[in-house]
Order: sequence, then structure tokens, then C-alpha cells
Amino acid sequence: MIDESQLRAKQPVSAVLAGPYGHPFHPILVTVPIGAWVASLIFDVASHLVHAPGFLARGSAWLIAIGLLGALAAALVGFLDLFAIPTGTRAFRTGLTHMALNVLVTAAYAVNFAWRHAAGPETGSVGVGMVALSAMSLGVLGVSGFLGGKLAYRYGVRVADESTQADGYAPTRPS
Repeated sequence: MIDESQLRAKQPVSAVLAGPYGHPFHPILVTVPIGAWVASLIFDVASHLVHAPGFLARGSAWLIAIGLLGALAAALVGFLDLFAIPTGTRAFRTGLTHMALNVLVTAAYAVNFAWRHAAGPETGSVGVGMVALSAMSLGVLGVSGFLGGKLAYRYGVRVADESTQADGYAPTRPS
């Protein structure tokens, strides 16, 4: 039996901003920073394996910037989803931890981007410290992603209730 607080966590605060019932925007938007930051680390590592690494270093910096913009968009709608979760619950505490880790990761990538910008034009391989910061940031992002999965798949935040889901398992009529 679903109680009122669970139903509230499934409904968007604003369907226009956060996505309609059963179709939240946050999981769609998080693919941008995750993909960009994973690709930036691949470019960072590859910059140590080629003869003229400047294009990979520049590409990595661009990917970090794209990831930062994507993270801001994902954070805005994720924050709206957090408002739907009743305070004082395990789901809310998990949501706060997920948000805090994402803020930490985004700040680390902002520092990484500023560090690269301050280092001047990228002509050589990406510095080992910058690569290490990216790798550690992705590790923390993985933990945060685990918590985001827990919010959706264990606690059902912004996931349609079982009676709505049952429609997808009803037998179809043969054509």
C-alpha cells in the first residue's frame, strides 16, 4: 500500500520544469555531464599516448565545459525533484547526499576547468594532477549515481506507481 508521502514523491513539483508524471527530465539531463566528463578523461589519458596531444587537451577542456553546463541544467530539475520528497525520510536524506556529492563533483570540475584555463593554451599532454582530479571526480560521481539509482529504483522517486505501471504488463490483443 502506497501512503500519501510516497505518492507525493512520484509527482513533479512542476511538470513543465521537472517533467510530467512518469517522465522526469533529471535522468535525461544527467547523461550530458556524465558523458562529457567520461569522454574528457578518455581524452586526458589519450593525450599521453599520441605525438601531438594538443587537440586532445583542448577537446578535454571543451568537454569539461559542456559537462558543467549540463550539470547546471540537471541540478535545476533535480532540485525540483528533491522538493517532492518528504523531509525526515530516508529518501530525502539520500537525495540530500546525492545532491551534495553532485555539487562537490561540479565544483571539482569547475576548478579543473579553471586550472586548465590558467595553465594557458593546451599544446602538450594534460597534466597528471588534472587527470587525477578528473578521475577522482568521476569516482565520486559514480557513488552519487548509485544513490540516484537508489532514489529511483528502491524508493521510487518520480517513478510511476504500480497501478500505472501495470498497464505495461497487460496482455495485448493479437492483431
